[in-house]
Amino acid sequence: MTNDIRNAADVPQLGSAASPFSNGPATAADLGGDTAVLLLIDVAAASRLWGYGRFIAGAAPVRREPGVRFAKQLGTGYEGGFGLRPSGTRQGLFVLFDGEAAADAFLASSDLARRYRENARELCIVKARPYRVRGSWDGFTPRVGGVPPADGPVAALTRASIRPGRAHRFWPNAGPSQDSLERTAGCQLAVGLGEAPVLRQATFSIWENVAAMDAYARTGAHQRAIVASRDFFSESMFVRFAPQSITGVWKGRRYG
Repeated sequence: MTNDIRNAADVPQLGSAASPFSNGPATAADLGGDTAVLLLIDVAAASRLWGYGRFIAGAAPVRREPGVRFAKQLGTGYEGGFGLRPSGTRQGLFVLFDGEAAADAFLASSDLARRYRENARELCIVKARPYRVRGSWDGFTPRVGGVPPADGPVAALTRASIRPGRAHRFWPNAGPSQDSLERTAGCQLAVGLGEAPVLRQATFSIWENVAAMDAYARTGAHQRAIVASRDFFSESMFVRFAPQSITGVWKGRRYG
């Protein structure tokens, strides 16, 4: 599904047709629910002020778009990784729409999506539908409506608010699990995201199939992180998605 490239100026045409995944036929469960859009951008050198402005504005601009139910402006770890050192150019925008039509309209014609394209050195856009959710994010829980993929790619989002007094104990245990994620067989994309340094963190990943994702979940590093995280979070959310499309470039790799 992917092939490596090094054309840093290559970004997706937001008004073009999406590249669908093959996750089997739709069923009645495919009706309703939210549609998630994740934009991952590496801001072009000439657009650094625009990139900093995105953090100042936060999610307020996208919340004014039609059909938006929830939105978060996110930073990433250095080079899109999982460490505590922040990236100066890479960031993400996570949005939940009240349906696929609203998500498609945003990507195809909104001024905000256009500006992401114009200011990107790299841009990757993921559209997906949640089919399993546990927990909440700032008290918000996505509505499920996607179909669990019988075969083909699956995506996962984990996020947590870490208790301030326990962060120094959480990170030494979480680090080995997160560092191993990108190197795990079957992982097609992985990025460390966060609302705030140290305390409000998230991980988004795409896998070849459910079996590959579940195999990683049973690895020693991941299991140790799960055990270590008990009582470390004041709030957490875990979501599985059926990807609808992924287009663009992230960390030198082309998708779609």
